[in-house]
Amino acid sequence: MTELERKVPASLNAAAPFPWQSNRMPLRCQLVDDNEAFLEAASVLLEREGLTVVGVASSIAEALRQARALRPDVILVDIGLGDESGFDLAQLLAQDGQGGQGGQGVGADVILISARAETDYTDMIAESPAVGFLAKSELSARGIGRILGHAS
Repeated sequence: MTELERKVPASLNAAAPFPWQSNRMPLRCQLVDDNEAFLEAASVLLEREGLTVVGVASSIAEALRQARALRPDVILVDIGLGDESGFDLAQLLAQDGQGGQGGQGVGADVILISARAETDYTDMIAESPAVGFLAKSELSARGIGRILGHAS
């Protein structure tokens, strides 16, 4: 059992809606990270907490393709994607969302994630089109909901 999986009690009722859901369908999210073990653990954690993980990707190209096809509500993007940059992906996703006439673009909120502290990236996060930042150690459906509640 990973550290992320230990954070969620087995008795958690995944069907219980979170405040930001307003009796809607579960929030659909996509995870983008170059660490396969993290993708698996984060998917398990978020699914247990009532989110629907519609896709996982480990590169910019794969993330863009999935985002266009799967149309998630939110995309969690690791800042460090191996040789690629999560900031670059956030910018591309934002451009995709704005350029989509008639529902062609992605249109998902982007939350940047990292194992490093937010203070390591403060200026870059502020300049990015992302709606917020979440440390990987604090990853949870409630953390995502808190950021999305402030996104509009």
